Amino acid sequence: MNDLIHVTSSPHVREKMDTRKIMLCVIISLLPATFFGIYNFGVKALLIIFLSIFTSVLSEWVFDRITYRKNTIGDLSAVVTGLLLGLNLPHTVSWFIPVLGSIFAIFIVKMLFGGLGQNFMNPALGARCFLVLSFASQMTTFTYDGVTGATPLTQIKQGETVNTIDMLLGTCGGTIGETSALCLLIGGIFLILMGIISLRIPATYIITLVLFMGAFGPKGFDGTYLLQQVFGGGLMIGAFFMATDYVTCPITPKGQIVYGIILGVLTGVFRVFGQTAEGVSYAIIFTNCLVPLIEKFTIPKAFGINTVKEEH
Repeated sequence: MNDLIHVTSSPHVREKMDTRKIMLCVIISLLPATFFGIYNFGVKALLIIFLSIFTSVLSEWVFDRITYRKNTIGDLSAVVTGLLLGLNLPHTVSWFIPVLGSIFAIFIVKMLFGGLGQNFMNPALGARCFLVLSFASQMTTFTYDGVTGATPLTQIKQGETVNTIDMLLGTCGGTIGETSALCLLIGGIFLILMGIISLRIPATYIITLVLFMGAFGPKGFDGTYLLQQVFGGGLMIGAFFMATDYVTCPITPKGQIVYGIILGVLTGVFRVFGQTAEGVSYAIIFTNCLVPLIEKFTIPKAFGINTVKEEH
C-alpha cells in the first residue's frame, strides 16, 4: 500500500514560498511604518493596532468554528488584515472602531465570500471605507503633537504651505501608518527584493498619478507639489501593500499595468475634482471590482494557430 502512486491535478510545480511565509514577509515589511507610527503617536496607536490584529484573528477563528471549517488563522492573513486596518486608522478613534472594523473586514469582506483567495476586495480597505461612512467625524479627525488639524494633503488643497521633508519622514498628521513615506518605501523595497510583489503595479500607479496631477492639478508639473502628492495620504501604503494584494489584483502583466493606470487616474480624479484631498482607498476598491474585466482582455494569446481541420 505504501507504493501507491498519488495522482493529483495540475499544477505539479509548487512554489517554496507558501501563504504563511508570504504573509510573514508582509508583516516584516510593515514593521518600519508600524514602529514609527507608535513612536509618532504614542501608546494609543499601539492599542489601536493591537485591537485590530487581535479582533481580526479572533473573528476568523470564531467564523471557522461556527461554520465547521478548518482553522485558518495559522496562515497569518488575518494578522495582515488587522495590521493594515490599524495602520489606516487615526490614533484618536474610540476603542470600538478597530474592533468593529476588524469584524467587518473578516466576517463580511473575507470569510462570507469563501475566505482567503475568494474575496473580491481588500478586507482592510473595505473595512476602512465602512468605518469612514459610519464614523466620519472620528475617521477624519487627525491630531499631531497635541494639535488637531488637517492632513498635509488637505492643507495643500486649501492652498496652504506644507513641509515636504515632514511628509517624507512622517512628522505630520494622518493615520497611524500612512504618514512616513520613507518607512513605507523601505517596506515596499523589501517586498520587491523578496519577490513578494512586482514593481509593475506600484510604479505604474505612482507614475500615472504624478502625470495626472501634473496635467490637471492646480500647480501643474511643479516638482515640490508632485512630491507632496506622492508622499501624502495613503498613496505609498496603498500602492505597495494594498493594490498589490494577490487576491484582488490582476495576475497578467498587461493587466497589472492597466490596473495601475486606472488606479492612478481614479486617485487623481478624487484628489483634484473630489470634495476631499484623498482617494486612494476608494480608487483601489473600485478598481478591485474591475479586475475580472481587466484580466478578460489582457489574457496572453496562445502561441500558434491550430490548422488541423476536423474530419466529419
